Amino acid sequence: MSLKDKVVVVTGASGGVGRAVVRQLGAEGAKVALIARGEAGLAGAAVDVGAEGGIGKTFAADVSDYDQVRQAAQRAEAELGPIDVWINIAFTTVFAPFLEITPEEYERETKVTYLGYVWGTRVALEMMKPRDKGVIVQAGSALAYRSIPLQSAYCGAKHAIVGFTESVRTELLAEDSGVKITVVQLPALNTPQFDWGLNRMRRHAQPVPPIYQPEIAADALVYAAEHPERKEYWVGGMTAATIMGQRAVPALLDRYLARTGVKSQLTGEKAPTGVSNLWEPADEDKDYGAHGGFDRRSHGRSVQLWMSQHRRLIIAAGLGLAAVAGLGLRRR
Repeated sequence: MSLKDKVVVVTGASGGVGRAVVRQLGAEGAKVALIARGEAGLAGAAVDVGAEGGIGKTFAADVSDYDQVRQAAQRAEAELGPIDVWINIAFTTVFAPFLEITPEEYERETKVTYLGYVWGTRVALEMMKPRDKGVIVQAGSALAYRSIPLQSAYCGAKHAIVGFTESVRTELLAEDSGVKITVVQLPALNTPQFDWGLNRMRRHAQPVPPIYQPEIAADALVYAAEHPERKEYWVGGMTAATIMGQRAVPALLDRYLARTGVKSQLTGEKAPTGVSNLWEPADEDKDYGAHGGFDRRSHGRSVQLWMSQHRRLIIAAGLGLAAVAGLGLRRR
């Protein structure tokens, strides 16, 4: 499916992965409904979409509130037309041991990071199912299968998104619906998450290496929107290794992460920023853009993503090589 002139909703559109996604959608010629809380970030995102050749409209909303999401979607359809694709990306993070996160903070992160996807999916289905067409893409994480310390609320939410999405997918399949839903499991990414996530540690947070640029995630999410037939996409070699390792040796990973998981998420360079977007948007007056502070350490390409996107070609090539090898053996 080409996304040219399609109406695409993106939650969390003002920064990070969402910001990289809307830029790519603009380059595809899409009409993009930008949903987030931060006015400065949303305004910058709309400019980016237009500069790339698309149409961007901003709709400020807190994704943890179903009514706000619904109203934003209704305004988007009124201004841009029927929604073809909905991409859920919005989330928030708390970096702290479990018992150092207050019940109110834990509930808030769960509402944004998990229920934000639930409400986005619900609103999308309410609009797509009567037309019997549409695509929903969930931005997931390797942490949806393998949890790490200091991010219990985030990991729990990402695990929950997988279970929720699988249930919805089976319902759509049972109804032979024309609406498709897929998940893209992402690696560690260089986004503002580590500058504006609530951090109770003494040191600045960082992605667990290897780190990828958000454009890698954007490429995968846009590709999934265009090719939603698959249940799930994995991005990055470490994502694939993490998910497969969790299936094979989960207890061993528990012990490994107990030794390394905290240290690998903290830098020795500086203290936390003191900024938090948990309750209020960090980009209300400041536009953070797509990238965080780890450009020098981040990869701009992913061989594993290319292989995932060209799986049929790789399988065909493998079968061809096997056939040639078999023919050679028979001749001998």
